[in-house]
Amino acid sequence: MKTEAFRKHAHQLVDWMADYLEQIERYPVKSQSKPGDLLAQLPAQAPQKGEAFEDIFRDFEHKILPGITHWQHPSFFAYFPANSSPASVLAEMLMATLGVQGMVWETSPAATELEERMMQWLRDACGLPAHWHGVIQDTASTASLCAILSARERATGFQSNESGLYEQARLRIYASEQTHSSIEKDVKIAGLGKENLVYIDTDACYALRPEALRQAIEEDLRRGYHPMMVVANIGTTGSTAIDPLPAIAAIAKEYGLWLHVDAAYAGTACLLPEYRHIIEGIEHADSYVFNPHKWMLTNFDCSAYYVSDKETLLRTFSILPEYLKTGLEGQVNNYRDWGIALGRRFRALKLWFVLRSYGIEGLQKILRRHLALAQWFKQQVESHPDFELMAPVPLNLVCFRYHPQNIDDPNRLNELNEALLRRLNASGKLYMSHTKLHGQYVLRLVCGQTYVQERHVQQAWQLIEAESQRLSRLLSLV
Repeated sequence: MKTEAFRKHAHQLVDWMADYLEQIERYPVKSQSKPGDLLAQLPAQAPQKGEAFEDIFRDFEHKILPGITHWQHPSFFAYFPANSSPASVLAEMLMATLGVQGMVWETSPAATELEERMMQWLRDACGLPAHWHGVIQDTASTASLCAILSARERATGFQSNESGLYEQARLRIYASEQTHSSIEKDVKIAGLGKENLVYIDTDACYALRPEALRQAIEEDLRRGYHPMMVVANIGTTGSTAIDPLPAIAAIAKEYGLWLHVDAAYAGTACLLPEYRHIIEGIEHADSYVFNPHKWMLTNFDCSAYYVSDKETLLRTFSILPEYLKTGLEGQVNNYRDWGIALGRRFRALKLWFVLRSYGIEGLQKILRRHLALAQWFKQQVESHPDFELMAPVPLNLVCFRYHPQNIDDPNRLNELNEALLRRLNASGKLYMSHTKLHGQYVLRLVCGQTYVQERHVQQAWQLIEAESQRLSRLLSLV
């Protein structure tokens, strides 16, 4: 494609992108595609000759879009959001155009130095310890793997990287039973074995019980195992439960455990001074992660990972083959030594665009609106005789279920709520997801999408009420 054609089509795409954001509510939030729908429309082989851009884009509109679930739709209430914003999208366009590979300082000095400054901006804006060092990872899963590998090296005196784990005592990691599934995956990748991930019981609010943690550590010591690490959650995936960090930190210090804090979603709330109590005790952590690509209007992927001891991180990951030597080692940050991947995208650019475009005050205003919307929805649930809250609402996730007054059988309630969720999502008018808390099927509604307004949450509640009544009438006829 020549430059003039590129210019023409780029303008067309930007117009389409702006129209999409303006008119996104005309799409069903969740894709209505069936398995195999797109595959049936795609040729089995790549074309031998190039095709016209107009034909490609026509297929995008008619074949690809129907299979898209619209994460930027204001009625997207599922999982946790993966928000973007106009400022972030524009930065992504520049990133793609520049095509930076920022593995070391020399390959693009601006990419490295902007990342260093953005991690400082975020650290200070969120009230994190001033001595911490930050790096952008792709996801919290990767950041947590970095933490586990660093903890493994510290626990083995950096011998596991040299000679493996064959002669090491069983290394044990402790985490809440509500911890994210990525921790189990990371434990397996790190070669520790999922049997050595010890799940700790939670309390009535689904937060880790410190006394149960201590008991598990003592039992492992009696068995000759090596307690290595504890993962604390600030905002679990299921219910945004907040583990008691000060008590966990005290236990970690007593037994010499690495303390990793996973605040992937909830960490953005720390932009608000009135919510910094959720990270009380954070100064005792060894590592910490949160995702601006969830609730900070910075589109995927952008995960902020912080460590209190930079040297352990570097010693765990640094490797210097001849082709990467630049003569600047020790003078600059080479972020390929701060994680798993050698190649690195210029993620700091979109973070810079977002922070400058909205400012801390602008982001705070949006967060406070989301939190208020969740409180409104919580009040609707609490005041309705046929619905009930299933967990506290410390942030902007509401966990609830439909519980008609004449039904108390747990299995039937689970089936009823599963059916209700299917019907709601099939409507195309909203999208929610579920979890199970202590065996109970729970509906999750997150008020965190960039463009969500009060009317979207009100419409969601009206639809939930109406659909639950229709479902009850239907079941009563069976």
